[in-house]
Amino acid sequence: MQFGLFNLMTYRHNPGGLQGVVSDTRSMVKLAEDIGFGTAWFAEHHFTNYSISVSPLMMAAHMAGETSRIKVGAAVVVLPLYHPMRVAQEIALLDQLSNGRAMLGVGTGYQPYEFERYNVTVKNKTDIFLEYWDIVEQVLTEGRAHYQGQHISVPDSVFLLKPQHNILSEIFLTTSEARVLGRLAHLDPIPFITTGWRGTPALMVEAPAMLKRWEEVLGRPSSPISVQQYIHVTDNAADGIVAAEHALSVGRIAGHLKVTEPQLNGSMLDAPPLPGEPPLETVRDNIIVGDPHYVAERIVREIRAFNPYHYSTFFQFGDLPIALARRSLERFGAEVMPLIEREVGPLDRIGLRQPFSAPLRQATMA
Repeated sequence: MQFGLFNLMTYRHNPGGLQGVVSDTRSMVKLAEDIGFGTAWFAEHHFTNYSISVSPLMMAAHMAGETSRIKVGAAVVVLPLYHPMRVAQEIALLDQLSNGRAMLGVGTGYQPYEFERYNVTVKNKTDIFLEYWDIVEQVLTEGRAHYQGQHISVPDSVFLLKPQHNILSEIFLTTSEARVLGRLAHLDPIPFITTGWRGTPALMVEAPAMLKRWEEVLGRPSSPISVQQYIHVTDNAADGIVAAEHALSVGRIAGHLKVTEPQLNGSMLDAPPLPGEPPLETVRDNIIVGDPHYVAERIVREIRAFNPYHYSTFFQFGDLPIALARRSLERFGAEVMPLIEREVGPLDRIGLRQPFSAPLRQATMA
């Protein structure tokens, strides 16, 4: 198991403006590398302040140039919003630029507001994903593509650019949609789950359900899961409430972007409370907020419950002030990680994937 750093890059009140969000992210990624994190992940969202990471591959490429060891990847590429011929080449280019450090997560997306503005119908997202994935896989594994489908057709094409390593040997997937799981089953994808501000209580219910769903579709247990949690290390009760408010703000924006026409002020959404949302004290208790011993104890419980392959951490959520986010991440590396390893042993012995020998599926050609 390795720890990862998730970067949504929300813009709310950052004193540096948009460039401040980029600068903060750069600072956090470099710090995560120094601490020994395995991967820096970058989200994908469009048009609003929910995230300025409109291209996780561009963000990963930029951060690859700012670092030397940490892997960089997309969590996730929303495949229906791309032309598959272009995105496949960009994935390969990221792996070359990063000297083989590229990581890939893919998903079907979920926000109608984004889909409509790309002239893509969200109800067709799975059909589109499956066709596009056929092409992406051909490019990344065979270096060529030829496809005739309902949503896209491409002539026989050969590609010079290829990934430096087998990037599909470790692919993360955020959906439990049966057709997607069936299509990617031969790659033994890694389930990636986050429950946002609902935190551990929701994770303890939804992760087993997700794993059961995967097992039903695949006819075998899935790879060990990858989980994601909001984390804030602090001894200060007031800082804990600040962290909870910023975590809830992310959930509010995401919730309001699930409708076709959210109430925006230009491109900005300062979302009102969600229906039935809990008090900040409940949000604080849902996510992982507290002193190093408490944070370590919470994470150890989840490690023992799920034996995760990967543990993604979210430190600067909701445009949390960078001083608070950096202090929290610094303490996580210096104080929390040693406590975790003291309890569960070396992290590299947790969540080991079993060898998977299914033959590579030939992508559909027509």
